[in-house]
Amino acid sequence: MEGDAGAPLEEAELDVLAEIAGRVAPFMMAEGIDAVNKQGYWVKDADGDLTTPLVHGKQCAYVYYDKMGIAFCAIERAWEEGLTDFRKPVSCHLYPIRVTKHPGYDALNYHRWPVCDPARRVGKEKNVRVYRFLKDALIRKYGAEWYDELEAYIRYSCQES
Repeated sequence: MEGDAGAPLEEAELDVLAEIAGRVAPFMMAEGIDAVNKQGYWVKDADGDLTTPLVHGKQCAYVYYDKMGIAFCAIERAWEEGLTDFRKPVSCHLYPIRVTKHPGYDALNYHRWPVCDPARRVGKEKNVRVYRFLKDALIRKYGAEWYDELEAYIRYSCQES
């Protein structure tokens, strides 16, 4: 939503963004469309990583706000409307988990910042852990077998019921 770089993208997602652009644009804000027109569907950030473009160096070009000022993803909106099979970049789907790639493994780190405070409160009230909230995203990225192993590990090591 805000930062010095857009959402991380995987190589396979680059062509998809270009392919679905016309179906996503109706849900984007004018500033986001302008950013994509000027920068492209994706950019390389200062570190050389592939990311979504930003509007005025802050928010993702694909974000839009509802009447209450709540941020949503235009790509996901197009998916919800049945206009594309691509839900959104996997890094966005995984958020607030951020993936750091290392030789031979990925480190999954929980990114905590104030914008997520309401979600944390609801998760705590409903006893929904982050890995369960992100089950679909984790399966999308790593597969069902990996997720089952994660749950088994957590049950075993944390004695979670």
